[in-house]
Amino acid sequence: MKKVTLLPYVDNDKCKACRTCEKVCPVLAIKVKNRQAVVDADRCRGCANCEQRCPFDAITMIKRDKPLEIGVDVNSVNYDDIIDLCVKAHLHPEQTLCYCVGVRAEEVAAAILKGAKTPEEVSLETGIRTGCTIECIQPILRLLDAAGCELNPVEGGWQWYGKTATAWDLPEEVKKKYSSRGFYFEEDREVLDKIIDGCKKGEDK
Repeated sequence: MKKVTLLPYVDNDKCKACRTCEKVCPVLAIKVKNRQAVVDADRCRGCANCEQRCPFDAITMIKRDKPLEIGVDVNSVNYDDIIDLCVKAHLHPEQTLCYCVGVRAEEVAAAILKGAKTPEEVSLETGIRTGCTIECIQPILRLLDAAGCELNPVEGGWQWYGKTATAWDLPEEVKKKYSSRGFYFEEDREVLDKIIDGCKKGEDK
């Protein structure tokens, strides 16, 4: 479980309803209504993205009266299903995906198996992407894609980065072009596959 201790406070005299806060919130917790930014305290995960990106300094992070605990219990779903989803996404279940918050692949997989279908929903349930809010979007997309979820950014939602190419989906022409320059794509893939396949045999549990 993770504790959320901060909450945005909006100075209505400074807010210009520019909607920047809406665009950078990873969980859609802040919306402009009647030309004022309004915070949904139950959804907010305290990332401070809105405060840092507001061009008018209208938002300040303050302490919550009571910390909010979030997280998905990996034991609430069949762990074999978690393993299958992680392996399909070429991720080890115990692999840390979000170093800012400390979320592992197994927890993200559990959230998806319990019904999360978008990056916003995954972040809301697990807290992933509420630190730097940027780096861990890639493994989220990989797990959602592996689960068969359609990857379309919602209006006013997560910033669209697209999926980064991995060792498993590099085009042959790219591998051929750079293999003579000191890159070992196939060898890297074999090592990664061995590590990930190990979790199916229970070698790391």
